[in-house]
Amino acid sequence: MAVFNTKFPSLLSGTTSNSKKTHNHKFHHLRISNCSLSYTPPSTTYSSNSSPFTEKHSVERYQRDNWLYSEDSSFDNTTCCSIPIDPNYIRNEDIALQLPELKKLLQVLREKRQGENGNGFSNKGPGNVFLVGTGPGDPELLTLKALRAIESADLLLYDRLVSNDVLNLVRQDARLLYVGKTAGYHSRTQEEIHELLLSFAEAGANVVRLKGGDPLVFGRGGEEMDFLQQQGIQVKVIPGITAASGIAAELGIPLTHRGVANSVRFLTGHSRKGGTDPLFVAENAADQDCTLVVYMGLSTLPSLAQKLMRQGLPPDTPAVAVERGTTPQQRMVFAELHDLVDKVTSAELLSPTLIVIGKVVALSPLWPLSSKAVMMAET
Repeated sequence: MAVFNTKFPSLLSGTTSNSKKTHNHKFHHLRISNCSLSYTPPSTTYSSNSSPFTEKHSVERYQRDNWLYSEDSSFDNTTCCSIPIDPNYIRNEDIALQLPELKKLLQVLREKRQGENGNGFSNKGPGNVFLVGTGPGDPELLTLKALRAIESADLLLYDRLVSNDVLNLVRQDARLLYVGKTAGYHSRTQEEIHELLLSFAEAGANVVRLKGGDPLVFGRGGEEMDFLQQQGIQVKVIPGITAASGIAAELGIPLTHRGVANSVRFLTGHSRKGGTDPLFVAENAADQDCTLVVYMGLSTLPSLAQKLMRQGLPPDTPAVAVERGTTPQQRMVFAELHDLVDKVTSAELLSPTLIVIGKVVALSPLWPLSSKAVMMAET
């Protein structure tokens, strides 16, 4: 919250003048994006065509968010690249450049509401916020209700794991704002996202919050809904196909199967306080009749696998790790649990990777092919 209040002190009450709408797609931000791109660690560098998602300093991100960077935006590229590259420095400079256009848009929305009322004062209530799940990546898995919300939005705040193909469905005159998070770089804190949603909803905008998968499954949608409802903002949730369902279906893995798995459990590989150990795994998580699906578990997989085996899950339990599931860039590693970490490491899988552990994995038609450590999905 402190960072947001420092960077957006006048966002909630700014009175900047109306701005002319533009479809100019020049890169006003290119001077700092070149420098920002150099920050990306080698282990997570993506070419513009290799990732189906919006990476933190990708060209695609700045193209979509081009409206945020005005003709007057300036940044000394020499200065930027002459100092040690710090993700917080880049983040704060990026926010500072976006602030004027965010204030202008808020003012335009306020003036529009007053004009519609005819007396200079608005009696209309706040706008709506839609928390929209976009599924695991394949745009054909998007629901019709989600599509209608996307097409009607004035402003869309989107996460990293909303696929490029889904974002291409946004209408041309809508405004897009990247608020994605990845390890070591949060373009916006969760508190800042809350305040952005509140500010634009109070100005009367129809705001869509786009999230990969389902917004209420490890998507922090519940936190955003609770915050906005406490402020009197109506929130509508449009569910999406969560990664567990979408990716399991893609691989032909039934998450439950009579006589094989009578339950399924979703786990997160990230503890709230961080660290190398995943959240505490209760003994029933090692139940042989339960399918385990681990979200965000790539970095903590070694610890998790060892813990599960210590708690009684057989080392030969079938498992699979799936990178960028349901997209053309999907990669898979099938292995028994005791070999999974080594094979995932050898394959150099990247985030996002979903992990499925349980006897149902062997029911996949791809399981007999698991001698090939990495298999590219058919497009």
